[in-house]
Amino acid sequence: MTTTLGDKIKALIRMNGPLSVTDYFALCLADPEFGYYKTREPFGTSGDFITGPEISQLFGEMVGVFIVHAWQRHGLPAPVRLAEVGPGRGTMMSDMLRVIARLAPDLYRDATVHLVETSDRLRAVQHKSLEPHIEKIAWHDSFGDVPEGFVLVVANELFDAIPIRQFVKIGPHYRERMVSLGLDDELIFSTGVATLDPALLPPGAGNQPDGTIFEFSPARRAVMTAMCERLKTEGGTALIIDYGHISTGFGDTLQALRAHDYDPPLANPGIADLTSHVDFEDLARTALAAGVEPSGCLRQGDFLQGLGIKERAGILGRGKDEATQMELAEAVNRLAGSGAGRMGELFKVLAVSSPALSLAPFRPLPQD
Repeated sequence: MTTTLGDKIKALIRMNGPLSVTDYFALCLADPEFGYYKTREPFGTSGDFITGPEISQLFGEMVGVFIVHAWQRHGLPAPVRLAEVGPGRGTMMSDMLRVIARLAPDLYRDATVHLVETSDRLRAVQHKSLEPHIEKIAWHDSFGDVPEGFVLVVANELFDAIPIRQFVKIGPHYRERMVSLGLDDELIFSTGVATLDPALLPPGAGNQPDGTIFEFSPARRAVMTAMCERLKTEGGTALIIDYGHISTGFGDTLQALRAHDYDPPLANPGIADLTSHVDFEDLARTALAAGVEPSGCLRQGDFLQGLGIKERAGILGRGKDEATQMELAEAVNRLAGSGAGRMGELFKVLAVSSPALSLAPFRPLPQD
């Protein structure tokens, strides 16, 4: 299929030569004219994917429970900046605020809510979702614009949409993977001349077979560093939830989603959503380098179950009809169930705090 953005990308390649995967990724999502997030409504049943908060209120409620717990462990500071980076339709924040108001009225009273969102279209949707709390809410173009002060940050499915670089093992080197034009003028993957500094490769990189792909994201590191520098300066906790792996490894995780199904990554630029798995070990190392301690990293299923998602579903279903109870059970299974292909297994959760804290349901930090 030919897309308008595809034609633009081909023209850029003819003029300037092959594009790196990171530049292709960025154009697909954020091109000011034809990028996916500029032209599409990605969320929900009519979009290309459904995020955890859209599956059930249980997801945002459990995140709200965690935020209350983190605030308590920090010693009940006031005032509080409650920030969400990439807030989607505002569904998760709405569910979080309902729980916070019920469990911790003082936190609700002393918190201002800061949504980091660049899309005017999504800001309008968020405004509607968060109408009951609107006097508390401010929008910002970047995380750096969130006012000074103690901060609690949440980011759900943010990092998977930040571009990666890919490198392919050829002989002793890992060379940058590029997007170029094939014989029939179609977009194809190729290999460039730039190589990756061996110091950035995980152990065993030299023993991998030729053709092995390693993914690395300086852009994700930059976002994580900015969050952690803020935590270090002002104090607080950040909670990151995303599709990815706990340990750094090898493999091609670049993927496109279109109408809730997988699509070849080069097939429909600007029309399909482009993502890749998040390397949580690298995010944790980045936090440590910025002087902020990880409280832990868990599979999403373990995180949600540890916070009581099953018990909450039972309360919501009490006295309801069988269809409602089945719907709640299915939501718990989708969000927190284990097994290949389930969100509870595929998604991971990382918490980082300054000063260092033990936070449930993460395992306590080892004592010196």
